[in-house]
Amino acid sequence: MEKKLLLTGLALSIGLAAWTGHAGAQLLSSTGPVIAIFDGELLVGEATGHLGGWGTIAVRSRAKAGRTCVGEFSHGEAPGDAGQLRCSDGASASFRFARLSLRRGYGGSVSGSGLSFTYGLSAEDSVAYLKLPAGKQLRGEGDSLELVAAVPLPPR
Repeated sequence: MEKKLLLTGLALSIGLAAWTGHAGAQLLSSTGPVIAIFDGELLVGEATGHLGGWGTIAVRSRAKAGRTCVGEFSHGEAPGDAGQLRCSDGASASFRFARLSLRRGYGGSVSGSGLSFTYGLSAEDSVAYLKLPAGKQLRGEGDSLELVAAVPLPPR
């Protein structure tokens, strides 16, 4: 009986430690949506920023099922927030970003690689910061977001 209580207590301690470790990690990081245009292609995904001043980004192509891009970034109180993105097709980009608030912002490539992105913003709010291809517009939200031909306004 004593051995059974000891094993039950040990199992409970390990389970509690694992749960609080996971919960503690969640308190020190924040994950939000990313909308990106990279070389004229729409990519969507998430970025996770950690309290320690670093984070990760993972996006996938809406048009090409196999194309994914991952990267890292650093951020701090001073200007100079920057990162690197690498894609499964060999494309890459160094980028800088600016915060609009603690969990919202925008950025783009350092050298003309054609990357622009937003994080924590809706598709509607992102349009002001993204470099959309000529004649294209964003339509939808979340998983249904797509890059479509812009419909010209009728002449007056």
